[in-house]
Amino acid sequence: MGEKMIRLFFLMLGFMLAAVGGVMLVAYLNLLTAGYEFSMYLSFIIRRVELYLFITGIILILICITYEILWRKKGKDR
Repeated sequence: MGEKMIRLFFLMLGFMLAAVGGVMLVAYLNLLTAGYEFSMYLSFIIRRVELYLFITGIILILICITYEILWRKKGKDR
């Protein structure tokens, strides 16, 4: 039970980080309408914390999901 709660916590944390980072990345797309080129947008985004929040959130979500699959597979092998 405790292991599932920990995984659920990290899944929710990953979702929140990905949501915050993703919303801000989409909001920064307004820079393109202000006359910035896509390369300038990418160089701006790379320096922002929101990109790293988004990437960290996606990685946490993927780890939580794949850990569940690997855990079930390991249990069936016994």
